[in-house]
Amino acid sequence: MNFEKLHKKLIKKNITLSVAESCTGGLLSSKFTRLSGSSKYFQMGLVTYSNNAKIKILKVNKKIIEKYGSVSPECCIAMVQGLSKISKSKINISITGIAGPNGGTKDKPVGLVYIGLKKGSKISINKYLFKSKKRNRIQYNTVEKCSNLLEKILN
Repeated sequence: MNFEKLHKKLIKKNITLSVAESCTGGLLSSKFTRLSGSSKYFQMGLVTYSNNAKIKILKVNKKIIEKYGSVSPECCIAMVQGLSKISKSKINISITGIAGPNGGTKDKPVGLVYIGLKKGSKISINKYLFKSKKRNRIQYNTVEKCSNLLEKILN
């Protein structure tokens, strides 16, 4: 999906958007904010890379991270809920994953990513396992998936 189209739809439909990114490090936010007029809908882009940032900024319960890890559907839900409370945006997106090339395990390999989407009170968590082990490829693929998910809920 082309971000210019999403940009125009968000403006036309008067829908606000916020994102909380971990493994993409602000890449999704930059795709929107590089477009003139994005201030009409883009509320905030938080890079909550460390567990401490997830806990302190997004109010993810420390016990969730201790029990399930930061790369888990449980953490992804807590991230998008926390973001929603802070931002008050109509649509909120959270991203957590392992971009590699290090950090993967048998249970959580490099390329595992969760994307949380909250529109109104509806939350969906999407799990992806990207085959590429290249960090930038995993980050770009994740941003691409976010744009596809956003396009679906805007239509």
